Amino acid sequence: PVLLAGTTVSRATLHNVDYIKDLDIRIGDTVILEKGGDVIPKVSGIVVAKRPRGASPYVISTKCPVCGSKLFRPEGEANYYCENYECPAQVKGRIEHFAHRGSMDIEGLGEMVVEQLVEEGFIKNIADLYSLRKRKDELLKLERWGEKSVLNLLDAIEKSKEQPFHRVLYSLGIRHVGAGVAQLIAEHFHSIDELKGATFDELRSIHEIGPKIAGSIVRYFKDRKNIEILERLRKADVRLEVSPKELKQRGALAGKTFVLTGTLQSFTREEAKAVIEGQGGKVSSSVSATTDYLVVGEEPGSKVAKAKAIGIRTLDEDEFRTLVSAKAR
Repeated sequence: PVLLAGTTVSRATLHNVDYIKDLDIRIGDTVILEKGGDVIPKVSGIVVAKRPRGASPYVISTKCPVCGSKLFRPEGEANYYCENYECPAQVKGRIEHFAHRGSMDIEGLGEMVVEQLVEEGFIKNIADLYSLRKRKDELLKLERWGEKSVLNLLDAIEKSKEQPFHRVLYSLGIRHVGAGVAQLIAEHFHSIDELKGATFDELRSIHEIGPKIAGSIVRYFKDRKNIEILERLRKADVRLEVSPKELKQRGALAGKTFVLTGTLQSFTREEAKAVIEGQGGKVSSSVSATTDYLVVGEEPGSKVAKAKAIGIRTLDEDEFRTLVSAKAR
């Protein structure tokens, strides 16, 4: 740990093997540390004079440290990936992503719980979550699990079935498909079956969908394992299509850009964003000439002054609630 620009820094990432090679950083080296943008710790060089005798270069493993499968590195990317779909680390990661608050929002299914359920053999993929209710008695026998915690988890899993299609799409973990891209795709393809039948060129025709995203989606639906999991999700009544209500609401705020500032009482930030995007609007992090509305909560920041200076309309929480309620009718 070192004191740097007012804070003690004990860790700095070196996740790009090309960067390590370019700087010739070796095991045991003394490194030069700086803060990128005065915030992010960054290793910017080495002190050759302090290098230990015989210091060896870092060589990245060719095998996954968890399952031992071969690693591969896509062309033009910095990261290495394990090719084994059933690698325990990948299984846990996919389930954690699926359950995350911004995805299916399954409360109680955090990292430690996922790890325990995977290691005990209760879940091997995201579809297994919707079969857990049948194994309630077995769950009750697990260490640190009581009836209340089991029932709360099962209820949270059941409630996740109500998540809209775009959230489900994001939760699937299709490579390069983030929350915003999932929302965009769901506006063009109203069901998983429509998306499954989409060609590379059809996907590319959507503004903001590049070749990497389009190719990733096409590859996802060519994988038999993914199709099997989707069918199980369908049978479990997970929403794999845009609901009639969503279709009716969609477009009510189309073309409108919102910025949120301060703390809202009736909505969390995620909930407010979901309401806006669900009606076709967009949420930006900064006020600009393209902003239509600034939603102001308690203890707002400097965005209010900027919005007034350039003539952006501000809404308090009641006005915002009235606007989205009226648009939803």
